Amino acid sequence: MSPKKEKKELSEFEEKLNNWIAKLTHISFIQKIFFVDHLRTMIHASLSLVESLEILAKETTNRKFKGIISEVKGEVEKGRPLSEVLNDYPKVFPPIYVKMIAAGEMSGKLNETLEQIVVQMKKTQELRSSIRGAMIYPAVIIIAIVGVAIFMMTSVLPKMMSLFSEFNAELPLATRILIKTTNFFSHPLNVIMIIVGVVGLITLFIFTLKKVYGFRKAIHIINLNLPIIGPVIKQINLARFSLTLSSLLKSTIPIIEAMDITADTCTNLQYQTSLHKIAVEIKSGRPLSELLAEYDKLYPPMVTEMIMVGERSGEVDRLLNELSDFYGSEVDKTMKNFAQIIEPIIIIVLGLAVGGVAVAIIMPMYTLVQAV
Repeated sequence: MSPKKEKKELSEFEEKLNNWIAKLTHISFIQKIFFVDHLRTMIHASLSLVESLEILAKETTNRKFKGIISEVKGEVEKGRPLSEVLNDYPKVFPPIYVKMIAAGEMSGKLNETLEQIVVQMKKTQELRSSIRGAMIYPAVIIIAIVGVAIFMMTSVLPKMMSLFSEFNAELPLATRILIKTTNFFSHPLNVIMIIVGVVGLITLFIFTLKKVYGFRKAIHIINLNLPIIGPVIKQINLARFSLTLSSLLKSTIPIIEAMDITADTCTNLQYQTSLHKIAVEIKSGRPLSELLAEYDKLYPPMVTEMIMVGERSGEVDRLLNELSDFYGSEVDKTMKNFAQIIEPIIIIVLGLAVGGVAVAIIMPMYTLVQAV
């Protein structure tokens, strides 16, 4: 029998390199769903929390996540509550889920809470997937159009424009504009300058958006009022609001704290600000539906009316869950039809560009024929 091969020990440098690479590794949302779902399954099967975490650490292929789960297991073994340990990793475990786990630990219903978290995470993933999927088609089309335009301006049109330079007659305005544009783009340095300028403007925009509150607020207000994108942004934020608040209320988290957590999950600043203000106003005893109705541009009557019915019947969390299902399906439908909505706009823009170039090329030829 051949001797068993011993596992090769890594050198100190290799170990440091692996650890450095692991730190840069991204932990996907799918992996987080896998973690919570399998943790719930094992706890439901009467395994202890420490045993469950140990198994999950072995199952996880992501080196960074594996290390974090092992650290969590070590801290839980020392007697710290799971929610308290997870709170040390806010970039991996969002506060909303940590708060829900803490509520589950306090009520002795951790398994039910984990199941609820899995449902919410899966709904959130579906929402993200539908949004990302809808963005692929227009992104590919725009990249293709830009690529073709650059190729035409740098390779094809310069050869055609050289013919017009021999004309003795004055060229039409459209042709003169096209010649100047083509000459500009035919120089690689000019193209590089434009690319650098565009990248610089995008970087400045993103930096200002993150750092300057007033600018971010203005952009978010504009986003809500855009013709096609505005209604989609509202639906996405309403879906997140209703889903998150429903889950938190089911976890017996106080409504004031639940509102603050829910506000932070919304992507639009207008929704965040309104929910934080409402969280403060709730302390005075005013009902949630009444407070939401004051922001009628953000929360449609259907939302406030259903919440009002839930307040009267004591089933706010259930009706919020129905609202999240409704808005989630609306976002999904809109995103599936997004390609059909934006396609005519792309065709019109492309048609105007191609038509402009065609006119600029044909007009001097027509003039030449008349002169002959």
